[in-house]
Amino acid sequence: MELLLIAFLVPVLVGAGAVVALDRPVDEPQVKVLEPPAPEPVTVPAPVEAPTVEEEAVVEPEPELAPDPEPEVIAEPEVELEKPAPAAGRLARLRARLAKSNNVFSQGLLALLAQDDIDEDVWDEIEETLLISDLGADPALELVDRLKERVTVEGTRDPESVRAMLREELVAMVDPAMDRRLSATRKDDKPAVIMVVGVNGVGKTTTVGKLARVLVAEDREVVLGAADTFRAAAAEQLTTWGERVGVQTVRSEQEGADPASVAFSAVETGIAQEADVVLVDTAGRLHSKANLMEELGKVKRVAEKQAPVGEVLLVIDATTGQNGLAQAKVFTEAVNVTGIVLTKMDGTAKGGIVVAIQRQLGVPVKLIGLGEGADDLAPFEAEAFVDALIAS
Repeated sequence: MELLLIAFLVPVLVGAGAVVALDRPVDEPQVKVLEPPAPEPVTVPAPVEAPTVEEEAVVEPEPELAPDPEPEVIAEPEVELEKPAPAAGRLARLRARLAKSNNVFSQGLLALLAQDDIDEDVWDEIEETLLISDLGADPALELVDRLKERVTVEGTRDPESVRAMLREELVAMVDPAMDRRLSATRKDDKPAVIMVVGVNGVGKTTTVGKLARVLVAEDREVVLGAADTFRAAAAEQLTTWGERVGVQTVRSEQEGADPASVAFSAVETGIAQEADVVLVDTAGRLHSKANLMEELGKVKRVAEKQAPVGEVLLVIDATTGQNGLAQAKVFTEAVNVTGIVLTKMDGTAKGGIVVAIQRQLGVPVKLIGLGEGADDLAPFEAEAFVDALIAS
């Protein structure tokens, strides 16, 4: 039965295939199924092996950078300090200058005394000449009386004899026995303290600077105190004086600072540095202003909390003559002046002021200024001073 079914279906299926084939167009190409192109091979990089523990430990050091070169230090040239002239004998070396400025003695007085006939009119003229020299009324009268007596007794008119006579009397009046030494020696392991005072314009700051040179010439260690805080240029000026000879200046950067505080610090510095001398410059002040004189007393008291002030030098302009005596009296009362510094003796000054001041105050002239040069401040020597006065 199955064989009969198969035999029947085969011819039918074959005929159907022929029919389908006849229905297609004869020239239509057969569709070719293209297989997609095989994908291009992808190259996979080989895996990077992780470093072993030993390899991790070895780290290549980064190259060291060369250090920056050290900046070249250019040494500042050392300031060559000035070497002050020796203090001893300065007055004698300046004799010509002093003689030129005080020729009232050498030309006027000697000429009168050398006259053949010295009557009362001549003696009056001699006294007037002495007054012009700022000797003062009492000292002038005293000197005239002495000269009268000697001229009468000795009866000489020889110029050299008259000169010798006048010299002896003037030396006696200037009084070489007065102690003119500066208190500039350490005591009780503390420096000597010197205050410098005076009215405006007499040259205090310059005097302090020159005095520092005198002390340096004597191989003393010095500290400067710029307690003139009211004049802007005073501290700068004093610092310059100190730098020239290698001396330190204690100052306040604030204008108008308390001068007593500056003085205190200066002495404190002098003690710390074991200096020999502390020089304290003070502001100029009118002697007629009581409050300013009281302030000066305060500066001294505050400074003495560190060390005693052994010397107070009053600077007087010699050209003021007798007017300087009123100043000296007030300053002496305020701060107990121990010595006088006469400045500007190279100008129109008269040498007699030395005698007048010493007589009225009982205070010796210790220093004398004979010019504007750095070393023109000289320790006062009675005989050398008189020799300069009567030099021809």
